[in-house]
Amino acid sequence: MRPRKYGDAGQAFPIYITVVGGLLFLAFAYFAVGQAAANRNGAQTAADAAALAAAQDTRDKLAGEWVENVLDPAKWQDIFDGDVQLTPGACARATQLAAQNDAEVRSCNPDGLLGWTVEVETNKSVGDSIVPDTENQRANAFATAVVEPRCTFPPPAEDAENDVLPRLSCEGEEWDLDPKDLTDLPEPKDLFDVHLADPQANDE
Repeated sequence: MRPRKYGDAGQAFPIYITVVGGLLFLAFAYFAVGQAAANRNGAQTAADAAALAAAQDTRDKLAGEWVENVLDPAKWQDIFDGDVQLTPGACARATQLAAQNDAEVRSCNPDGLLGWTVEVETNKSVGDSIVPDTENQRANAFATAVVEPRCTFPPPAEDAENDVLPRLSCEGEEWDLDPKDLTDLPEPKDLFDVHLADPQANDE
């Protein structure tokens, strides 16, 4: 009976090796999937940061335009609508932020007057794994960020005096501006909000 017992053990050994090999294969496969997911997450983080940087650059320049024209309320609405000529630089800021997140900008384009859509690609690939063709595969991601005005004001009257400026209402905060004392002006963050656009809204 004992030789028969050893024979059964010998037959079970190849099965054991096969099971262990299968488990190791699954473990490496899950690791490769995890690497790919981490790469995609890194790409999305870089895209979000780059798009926000481009939008923040636009916000700061719009706020600068408003400060320069604060004594000419007739120009305010165009500035808050983004309907003004701004110096380039938004995509350069996007490139800087993408690089800080180990990615590079593949495209950077305005999205309307007050938005930017950026595509990035990670610098690092998924790397060698048991999954074919991953050693050179890099992750790509898109993001859109928008600038939204936070302030409203009554339209200036045609016969308004030069020493009177409209009251600026910025989401609950009121600014009564004195043309003779413009030391206390709203900051860019008071005038404009910057945030990522809803991805679902872009798909509609």
